[in-house]
Formats: sequence, structure tokens, C-alpha cells
Amino acid sequence: MSSTVGQVIKCKAAVAWESGKPLVIEEVEVAPPQKMEVRLKILFTSLCHTDVFFWEAKAQDSVFPRIFGHEAAGIVESVGEGVTELAPGDHVLPVFTGECKECAHCKSEESNMCSLLRINTDRGVMLNDGQTRFSINGKPIYHFVGTSTFSEYTVVHVGCLAKINPLAPLDKVCILSCGITTGLGATLNVAKPTKGSSVAIFGLGAVGLGAAEGARLAGASRIIGVDFNSSRFEGAKKFGVTEFVNPKDYKKPVQEVIVEMTDGGVDRSVECTGNTNAMISAFECVHDGWGVAVLVGVPHKDAEFKTHPMNFLNERTLKGTFFGNYKPRSDLPSVVEMYMKKELELEKFITHEVPFSEINKAFELMLKGEGLRCIIRMEG
Repeated sequence: MSSTVGQVIKCKAAVAWESGKPLVIEEVEVAPPQKMEVRLKILFTSLCHTDVFFWEAKAQDSVFPRIFGHEAAGIVESVGEGVTELAPGDHVLPVFTGECKECAHCKSEESNMCSLLRINTDRGVMLNDGQTRFSINGKPIYHFVGTSTFSEYTVVHVGCLAKINPLAPLDKVCILSCGITTGLGATLNVAKPTKGSSVAIFGLGAVGLGAAEGARLAGASRIIGVDFNSSRFEGAKKFGVTEFVNPKDYKKPVQEVIVEMTDGGVDRSVECTGNTNAMISAFECVHDGWGVAVLVGVPHKDAEFKTHPMNFLNERTLKGTFFGNYKPRSDLPSVVEMYMKKELELEKFITHEVPFSEINKAFELMLKGEGLRCIIRMEG
């Protein structure tokens, strides 16, 4: 790779020229990394709902033309000025949020919400100079959440890269850079169920099943999956889900159903839909005295919800989490090790695989609600 250091690299990237239109494989120019930046070769990427949400751009303004993608794994090609902890050849996971290691959040043991590198879906340029590193015929192509992994090469701030075990298979651990880890950490780091406890999971997509996997690893005895789509129930058993509730099957609110099923409520609940009704249900279905509900799903920008203050006074706790409370650089390598030790199972999350040339198939699958994660192979 050394021959490309300091040079512009020409490579293939899937460019979104406008909202909702199929991505187009184009030859793009990728500039060398600048101060505190790293250029990496992406080997595998996967599609997350966040990519689709901003590609559709129905609920918000999105910058185009743009290169989406943020769940991925790759190898460092070259590093910019000031980068000391990464070197060419290192295996890394790019992350949509970061860890500068210097701000108040990074120095706090409780927070992972870095002031400098926290997710910014509006910004389409690099922090160092406010410019893009991608271009076609001299015209800028914008970045997405600092990662833009739907490109054979990309440039990322060093604080958004987790250096991982080089023996870890990149076609599996690439899915740990967003959704699965978010759900897993919401349970293990925030809800913290004890062995033998009961946990309700609202929403059985990839994030919710990551949360269920966390409950399974924690030794929960009852894991109740809640979803409007009953076809998800059978597959969720592989993730430790023991019982299923479809709110459409009942005349009363689902929280009342769960309270009856569990003799007073579950010990923990994790909400992974972003729907405010599900948030209320997740909070109101936990047991008084010790119940903890954790919100993971991102709501509509104008969303708000109501619950009676007595629910808090009766010693129920409501928490929120971002990226499962994992600090990307400090904590993600240990999540990869959980997979390497065969504690965490990733294969069951991967339901489809396509070559890069067929990336639009991954979008079609997600829009149809088919499968969990689709791996996109950059080569072949």
C-alpha cells in the first residue's frame, strides 16, 4: 500500500446523487489524510437503517451528492500528521461517533458522548479544514457521519477508529461498529440485568436482537420480545428470546399485558423502536421498587411523551443511552474479543451478503424489512 501514501487514490464508491434514488458506482478521487486523519481501505461494510433514513431524506434535509455507509471494517492505508496510535496495516472499525480522549465527556467514566466527535448527521465535511476528501472531476462529494464506508477507500478522523485484533474476521466484526453494539451495550452497560432476572425487549430488529443477546449473556431467565411483526418471533429465539407479545393481539395496553405476565412487571426493559408509545410501554412495564427501562430508539424530532410522575416515585428508573454507552476506541476492541472468545455470536445477525456492485440490493432488502444485516463485500 506504501506507493499510495501521500497520493490521491482513485477508487470505486457508491454515490447517492439525490434522495431516494439508487446509488451509482462511480470512480472517485480520495485525497490523502490531513492532520489527525486516517485513510483506510474498506473490506466489508453493512447497511444500517440510519443510512436508509438519511438517503430517503423524508424527515430531514440531507446533503447530496454523498457517500453513505458507517458499519464497516477495514485496514489502515496511511495516516495524517499527528496520528501516533495507528499505523498502515492496522485493522480498524470506523465508528459514526468518536472519542477524542481529551474533552470532559471522554475523561468521564460515565459518558461516551465526545464533545468533538459526537455524531453529526448534517456535517458532510472533515473537521480539520471544512473540506471533503472525496471528489469527482474536482467537484466535492460529501461525507456521512464521518465514515462514508460505501467506498473502497475513505478518510476518517483518528478518534472515530477502533483498533482491533488483526485475527478477527472483518466480514463478521464489521457489524459491531453500530447497531448490534448499541443494543448489546444498552442491556449490558445500562440496564444491567442480573442472572435469573426478566427483561422485555421492544422492537426485534437488529438493535433489539443485540439487546436480547445482551440479556442472554447476562443470564436473564425470561426475555420477552415485543413487536408488531409476528414473523420476527421465530428467528428471535436464536437470540435468547423466550416469550413473545404482539400488542395487536390485545385490547389493553401492552404494558398491562407484561405486568400480568410477570407478576408486577419485568426487572428491566430495553426500547429499540424510537416510537413514543413503545417508550411509555417500556417504562410502565417495569416492576416498581427496582425496575429500570432503557431507551435506545431515536424518536421523531418533534416527539414527546407523557407518563404519570407516580411511576417514578414508585421507584422505577428511566434511562437513555447512546451507542450502548461504549467509548469507541477504548471499549469496542473488548466487544470484538467477546466474539473471538465465542461468548457473543455474530453469525446469526448476518442474513444476506452481496458484492459491492449490487449494493442497491441491500437497500431493497432493508426497505422490504427482510433479514437483519446484509454484508457488502467491497471486492468481487
